Amino acid sequence: MRKLGSNPFSTMNKLTKNVVQLLLKERGTFSSKADHGHALLIAGKSGMMGTAVIASKAALRTGAGLVTTCVPGEERFILQASVPEAMLLVREEGHFHLERFSAIGAGPGIGTDEASEEMLVLVMVQAKSPLLLDADALTIVSRSKKLLDCMPEGTILTPHAGEFDRLFGAHTTNEERIQTAKDKSAEHDVIIVLKGHHTAVINREEVVYNMTGNAGLAKGGAGDALTGIITSFLAQGYKPFEAAKLGVHLHGLAADITLSEQSPESMLISDVIDNLGKAFTHIRN
Repeated sequence: MRKLGSNPFSTMNKLTKNVVQLLLKERGTFSSKADHGHALLIAGKSGMMGTAVIASKAALRTGAGLVTTCVPGEERFILQASVPEAMLLVREEGHFHLERFSAIGAGPGIGTDEASEEMLVLVMVQAKSPLLLDADALTIVSRSKKLLDCMPEGTILTPHAGEFDRLFGAHTTNEERIQTAKDKSAEHDVIIVLKGHHTAVINREEVVYNMTGNAGLAKGGAGDALTGIITSFLAQGYKPFEAAKLGVHLHGLAADITLSEQSPESMLISDVIDNLGKAFTHIRN
């Protein structure tokens, strides 16, 4: 276990290709979509539907057997036209029947108004499947800290530094955030993915630093794709800590592959999603 102030990138704390190879399951030759889980993504609102499209595409590209995306009814045509492989759940209908989903990812672009908060609380209370919270979901929780106690065991939180500080108080260094993340992970029984230059995946016993990724990910949409990727792995039956480690490594690796074709300035998250297949191949070879 790393002591505060020690070298955070020692070999034992790095998320390497060898580590990921051992985690990644082989896809059965005779498997069907039913064998690879059903992911629910709750994302998007008017003016923010790109979040739903990006998360859905990323989830499908990383192997979920089925993906259903919950969006506002008036925006449903954007999703259906952009990601025909994803199924649709209209948010206003309110009957989510969460028991049919293998994993749930909530937050990108959903808004932080009262209706969004009510929906999030409903999901948190009723969810029996693994849950990931990102973006606006984290903002909602930060405004009502009692919700931290409502999260199901093993929930994954994926904050960047600003979101982390809104959740758990101001910090002056990332080292301080890591220590707080370990404490809060133990207190609330959650996995924390602290996004940054070397994204850290944290549970109560371990901190693992991802070494893939580049500055091309420093733009809108990158976090939405990560939400879709990790939720996909959760739906496929990976344990939360495993899903988080696989997700951040694959996400960064696909970005590194994209950098050979683009520059950090020109790279789009759509390009990264298109290279997820090459990232899988690289890990397996």
